[in-house]
Amino acid sequence: MQAYLLDFANMLLRWLHVIAAIAWIGESIYFVMLDNGLRAPKAAEDKEKGVFGEMWAVHGGGFYHNQKYTSAPAKLPGDLHWSFWKAYTTWLSGFGLFIMLYMANPSFYLIDTSSDWAWAANMTGWQANIVALLFLLAGWVVYNELCKRISPNMERDGILSIAVAVMMVIVAYLSTQIFAGRAAFLLTGAVMATAMSANVFFWIIPGQRRMVKAMKAGETPDPIDGKRGKQRSVHNTYFTLPVVLLMLSNHYSFLFSHPMSWLIMALFIFAGALIRQFFVVMHTGKIQVGYPIAGVALILLNVWIAVPSGEPAATAQASEQVAFSEVEQVVVERCAGCHAAEPSFGGFASAPAGVRLDSAELIRQHIADIGRVSVQSQYMPLGNVTQMTEEERALIGSWIAQQSAK
Repeated sequence: MQAYLLDFANMLLRWLHVIAAIAWIGESIYFVMLDNGLRAPKAAEDKEKGVFGEMWAVHGGGFYHNQKYTSAPAKLPGDLHWSFWKAYTTWLSGFGLFIMLYMANPSFYLIDTSSDWAWAANMTGWQANIVALLFLLAGWVVYNELCKRISPNMERDGILSIAVAVMMVIVAYLSTQIFAGRAAFLLTGAVMATAMSANVFFWIIPGQRRMVKAMKAGETPDPIDGKRGKQRSVHNTYFTLPVVLLMLSNHYSFLFSHPMSWLIMALFIFAGALIRQFFVVMHTGKIQVGYPIAGVALILLNVWIAVPSGEPAATAQASEQVAFSEVEQVVVERCAGCHAAEPSFGGFASAPAGVRLDSAELIRQHIADIGRVSVQSQYMPLGNVTQMTEEERALIGSWIAQQSAK
C-alpha cells in the first residue's frame, strides 16, 4: 500500500510539474515574441505618453492591442498582472519529484558504481544526496557570479553568453563523471532550470517590485532593473528547449549510457539554444535559417556519435551453446525482483514501465529489450543493485546472438 500511495503521489506531482512548466514556458515564449515583435507607435498621443512599442494581434475571435512603455506609464492600474508563480511551482514540483524518485533511492538512481572517480563510485546514499544538492547550488552560484562580474550593466552580454556556454559544457562533463547516467542528464537540466527559477525569484521580480514602488512614490524607476530583468529573461528563453530535452532524456538509455554522454548532452544544449535563437530573431521580422541549420547539424552529429559501434563483445556468440534456462535463471535472479506483478524489491508498487519478467514467456517476449539495457548499454539493473556480473551479461548476449544466427 505504501508503494502504491507513493506511485500515486508521484503521478500527481509529475502532472502538476508538467502543467506548471507548460504554463511558464508558454508565457515566457509569448513575452519574448511580444517584446521582439513590437513596432514603433503610430499615434502621436501614444508617443507623448511614453509608449515604446506596440503590437496588434488577433486570436480566438478577438483583437488585441499590446503596448510597452519606455520606462513606465504615468499611472499604474490596480490589477497589474505579475508572472512568477508558474516559475516557482515548476521548480518546487520538479524538486519534489527529484526528492521522491532520486534522493529517496540514491543507490538506484544517483550513484555510478562504475565511475572512474573512486570517491563518486563509493559514495553512500546520503553522501550522493548531499553532492547532488551541492551540485545544483554550485550551478546557480557560478552562473549568477558570471552574470554579475562579466556583464553587470548588460554591456557585454555576448561575452557572457560564451562564458555560460563553457560553464554548461563543464557541468555536463562533471555530472556524467559523478552521477549515474540518467541522473547526470537530469541534474544538468536541473542546473539550468534552477537558474531559470532563481532568475525570476532573485532578480526579475525584485527588480519589477522596485520599479512599481518607485512609480507609486512618484519617482523615476531605475532603468537598470528593467535591463537586468530582460537579460535574465533572455537567458531563460535560451535554456527552455535544452531543459525540456534533458528532462525527457531518462527514457532513452542510448543517450545517457554512451561513453561520450557529456558531449552528446552539450551538443543537444547548443542545438536547442540555436533553434530557439531562430524563433527569437524571427519575431523581430528577420528569417535567419543559419540558426536552425546549425542546430539540426549538431543533432545529426549526435546521431552519428551515439550510433552503436557494432555488436558489443558480450554479445559475441559463445563457442558452446547457451540454454534458455540459463538466461531465465539470470533474469529471475537479477531482474525479476523489480519486474514482477508484485515486486519484491522495495519502492515499487508494480513492474517499472509495465515490463514484467517473472515468467519464461515474458522473458522471451522482452529479450531484445533485456539485451539492449543489460548487455549493450549495461544500464540495467539500476545501479547494478542486484550485482549482475559481466559473465551473466555475456551469457544473455550470447543466447541472443545464437537466436539471431538461426
